[in-house]
Amino acid sequence: MRKLLFFFGLTLFIAAVSLPQAQAAQKKHQLAKSSKSTIVAKRKVTKIFVVGKRMSLARAKGVSLKPSFGQIAGLNGASDTLDLKSSVALVIDQETNEVLFSKNEQAVLPIASLTKLMTGLVLQEAHLPTDQMITISQDDVDTEKGSSSRLKVGTTLSRGELLHLALMSSENRAAHALARSYPGGLPVFVGLMNAKAQLIGMTDTHYVEPTGLSSKNQSSARDLAKLVNVAHGDPILRELTTSPDYQVAVGNRTLQYNNTNRLVKNPSWDIGLQKTGYISEAGRCLVMQTKIAGRKLIMVFLDSAGKLTRIADAERVRRWVEAKPAIRSNSVPLASAAGEKIATFQ
Repeated sequence: MRKLLFFFGLTLFIAAVSLPQAQAAQKKHQLAKSSKSTIVAKRKVTKIFVVGKRMSLARAKGVSLKPSFGQIAGLNGASDTLDLKSSVALVIDQETNEVLFSKNEQAVLPIASLTKLMTGLVLQEAHLPTDQMITISQDDVDTEKGSSSRLKVGTTLSRGELLHLALMSSENRAAHALARSYPGGLPVFVGLMNAKAQLIGMTDTHYVEPTGLSSKNQSSARDLAKLVNVAHGDPILRELTTSPDYQVAVGNRTLQYNNTNRLVKNPSWDIGLQKTGYISEAGRCLVMQTKIAGRKLIMVFLDSAGKLTRIADAERVRRWVEAKPAIRSNSVPLASAAGEKIATFQ
């Protein structure tokens, strides 16, 4: 009995001594595991923060993280006398057809929402009722790029209102609804876009849809200059593309839209027609008809990397033209990118 009690007591003593040690070891293991998890979590947060910061900086600069077709082709590496940042540029005297500046003008690239200028031209030449009401449908929702729109499915506006939004604010659903509701539908409309392009000599141009969201809508600077020249002849297209802002009533709300080209609000610019465009494959694009130093000019800028680059390039060209007011149409072309061939604008 005495031995049994001794053994029982010894067992309790060992258990009493071992339990705190086991608990301490377990606690130490848990602390080490928790510390490791914290380090891993911190690393993940740091990585997310760095990636997020890089993306935010890219967005702030208006730079796409996905290379454009022009960048892939190496067009952005071409040098020019004005140090323009656009991969493609063309400046033409509208009245004399003289090429003032040329850079990669023959390159065929995606043109993004510059497409809508042809959309507007086809609609204007059809002379359809501008007061006819058109309802945004599910078919008008962008499945190409997943872009958003304030024109919800079921919104009803007049053809004139939709055309205004498409040309001034580059509203994709508006442009698609206009083409979809055209007599014969979307295929007929796109066919007319391509037919018109061929008619005015846009031999490098092809359209597959009316918004510009598809990178398969492609053209060259030379072709786009021809389009601007023809579109400028329509007073409605001139008015709508240069409108600084516009409001539409949607139900019990009023939606405010602004022009995508800040230069239309700049009093130092005299712009007769313009259109901007952007998708990642095309970069930032801009076409304009403007008057500088007494000359009516057509400007085309394609594949600019930053949000402000195309505007800065337009300003560079303007200052350059203003610095040479005495040069007129009987002179030789003023400038071109290295190796570019100057051709007559027709």
